[in-house]
Amino acid sequence: MTKLSVNINKVATLRNSRGGDVPNLLRVASDLQSFGAEGITVHPRPDQRHIRYDDAYALPKIVNTEYNIEGNPIPEFVKMVTDIRPTQVTLVPDAIDALTSNAGWDTHTHLEFLKKTIHQFKEVGIRTSIFFDPEVKMIEGAFETGADRIELYTEAYAANFTKNPEKAIAPYVKAAERANELGIGINAGHDLNLENIEYFAKNIPNLLEVSIGHALVCESLYLGFQNVIPMYLQRLVQ
Repeated sequence: MTKLSVNINKVATLRNSRGGDVPNLLRVASDLQSFGAEGITVHPRPDQRHIRYDDAYALPKIVNTEYNIEGNPIPEFVKMVTDIRPTQVTLVPDAIDALTSNAGWDTHTHLEFLKKTIHQFKEVGIRTSIFFDPEVKMIEGAFETGADRIELYTEAYAANFTKNPEKAIAPYVKAAERANELGIGINAGHDLNLENIEYFAKNIPNLLEVSIGHALVCESLYLGFQNVIPMYLQRLVQ
């Protein structure tokens, strides 16, 4: 079964919009796990417009499943992650002013940087993952970096799913097959939702984990976290 990690950035966005501590991020993380979430994901950005660095430091007291921290490995991020030592760090090449993640790594151009950064994290026992587009040549570059896993950037799949599911998922299947050949674990995330997640999970061989935030929070506005988490889990059973 593919694990569901819930990205709680949007919960922090709602809290920050009014100041104060409502909704309480730690309470939400605790509740999500009690409802069945198998991991908590955060993606702190330099401007801390949603998840703040102090949130990232506080969450280990609450997370009893898996803790995944995503972000661009600038020095401040690297220090934070090595201090916290989460279950997994996912490296994302987003610009400082990016609204959301919108591109994956070029693992060949940035090979030496990624190798050095990944080595730092693995030295302190943190599982490493690299975020990128579903391109076979980038998978091969990821293997050279020493990363434990890849996270497939699924925006293109989500955007084209309703038009032609088979065509939308084809490059992801090829990328996953190559990752399996090389022994690299497979995660996925970005714009996955209750409508498209089941087809994706059924067609990606050995999909270990999905990280879902924006869609899950939006769906929960109508259905509630307590209902939505089991709905995702049901769709992830293979």
